[in-house]
Amino acid sequence: MPQTKKDHVISSEEKQAAVLQIKEMQKQIDYDTKDFTIELLIEKFKRKDFFIPTYQRKFIWQSENKSLFLESIFLGLPIPFMFFADCDNGKQEVIDGAQRMQTLVEFYNNQLQLSGLKKLTNLNGFYFKDVPDAQQRKFLNKTLRIIVLEEDTPTTSRQDLFYRINTSGIKANPSEIRRGSYPGPFTNFIEKCANDKNFIELCPMSENKVKRHERFEFVLRFFAYLNCYKEFGHRVDEFLDEYLINNLIDFDKDLFYKEFRNMLVFVKENFPHGFAKTEKARSTPRVRFEAISVGVALALRENPDLKINNVNWLDSKAFEDYTTSDGSNNEGRLKLRIEYVKNQLLKG
Repeated sequence: MPQTKKDHVISSEEKQAAVLQIKEMQKQIDYDTKDFTIELLIEKFKRKDFFIPTYQRKFIWQSENKSLFLESIFLGLPIPFMFFADCDNGKQEVIDGAQRMQTLVEFYNNQLQLSGLKKLTNLNGFYFKDVPDAQQRKFLNKTLRIIVLEEDTPTTSRQDLFYRINTSGIKANPSEIRRGSYPGPFTNFIEKCANDKNFIELCPMSENKVKRHERFEFVLRFFAYLNCYKEFGHRVDEFLDEYLINNLIDFDKDLFYKEFRNMLVFVKENFPHGFAKTEKARSTPRVRFEAISVGVALALRENPDLKINNVNWLDSKAFEDYTTSDGSNNEGRLKLRIEYVKNQLLKG
């Protein structure tokens, strides 16, 4: 039987060829490590000693990204390396770090007002000119580490580095960031609820979403919307962050768990497919889960002994419209879908 690619045995010649290729490619990339103060980085960028090549993406950071980056510097948190490359004219090309570089310049030029800061809340509304002189000097004297590729690094290698930096990792989603940023009793409680057997059974989810803590996201949304949906604006992430922070230490654990458990029991007894659309569904839409879970819990608050005949309204045009993703984060749509479920249940 002929060998397939899977059981191919690598020959000594092939191993040698691989070693030679590695060495040859390594010759193309030589670099030095430098520490530049923020003040020097800004000055050199304004003098055009540093420049952003055409293959770089445009300045796309939103104000919240910029402010968060600047807050990290004020806090003294580690900042990821930036990658530059020497050019034959003595200038340096910014391979990775354009967004950070331009944010520093914009802030220094008083063209950027800090907003949405979560830790240094007293700095919200400040331009650089408003920062006290001592803190300005400390800010400008902070150093950022730069990896500088040598001049003879080929352009293709520079572009390849940019591509790898920006595509090799999977960006953390808001739930992963939130779960890791705000440890505490409430975060632990939500984690416990997310591993509840009934919840897992009633709320099918892909393995990838489970790994990325989508169950944590669902449970947090349940409690946040159940208790504060009338206060929701339109920024889901900010709303959930604020709710988690406000309840991080002080919350009624017994009451919260009772309402979560009773909601799951009711859904298990009365909804044929749980939160999913069909019996064999492998995923659960967020908006559908929100509508059913919160609607059920609100109805049980009004009538703890609630009994119903059917849930045929799940197949109605109205429910379908309320639980489509289009405009699902709109304040009015959230209220409509939650209260639609509650009212249908209270009708019996």
